[in-house]
Amino acid sequence: MPTRTHFTASQKAQIAFEVLKEEKTVNQIAAEQGIHPNVVYRWKKQALENLPRLFEDENKGERERQAEQERQVNELYSEIGRLTTQVNWLKKNLATTNRAERLAMIEFTSSELSLSE
Repeated sequence: MPTRTHFTASQKAQIAFEVLKEEKTVNQIAAEQGIHPNVVYRWKKQALENLPRLFEDENKGERERQAEQERQVNELYSEIGRLTTQVNWLKKNLATTNRAERLAMIEFTSSELSLSE
């Protein structure tokens, strides 16, 4: 029983390229390489399907990562702005209240908070 021949990716590409040149028939190329014509047709089909990927933008993934990072930075800056506004509002309003009113606003049920006078 004959052993199965394994072709590298470059060998498969070369065979598919020969088919695409159309100088020989698929059956001739298959006979020269010692493989079945259906295998050659399959490699040709794979080559034609994957050919457009050669010309895709290689930096597409990098641009998507940069856009995601920029979106996160903008989101964080907006959160910083919102929190800064809240802190300024609290400072302004707490400055107008006396100490007794501020102490009344504090919940003393929290075990994490300790107050000393």
